[in-house]
Amino acid sequence: MTNEELLALTRQLSRQQFGRPFTHQVFFNHRLRTTGGRYHLGDHHIDINPRMVAAGPAVLRGVILHELCHYHLHLTGQDYHHRSSAFKRLLKKVGGSRYAPAVQPRRGWLYRCQGCGARLFRQRRFNTHRFRCARCGGRFQLLGKWTTQNRV
Repeated sequence: MTNEELLALTRQLSRQQFGRPFTHQVFFNHRLRTTGGRYHLGDHHIDINPRMVAAGPAVLRGVILHELCHYHLHLTGQDYHHRSSAFKRLLKKVGGSRYAPAVQPRRGWLYRCQGCGARLFRQRRFNTHRFRCARCGGRFQLLGKWTTQNRV
């Protein structure tokens, strides 16, 4: 999908769901890592994470509707923040997604307590001889690297 196709889809969704035109720009932003999209207050353009396209058309549609809620509420002078009841009502009305799905795998190290068998996930590696389990005081055993693709 190109930026022009994304703009056409955004304009179509804005017209259908909100009854208002989308008169600004929308782009794919490859630097977005953990968020589905971003609405810019200064120039009113929208950035979309290109990984949302790979997540599926329903996910992309939900993210665009989410950002359009920010856009239309801001331009009409209403509270556009996530916490506001106006935003939540409008988002529910148009069927946008409240949260974007996780697009990056979580990476880290997986440990198991040799005493009680509890599993522990850490993003950074630690010295297993120095630290003990908080539950039973047992030693940890490193099980290896862990990502959401290769769960142990």
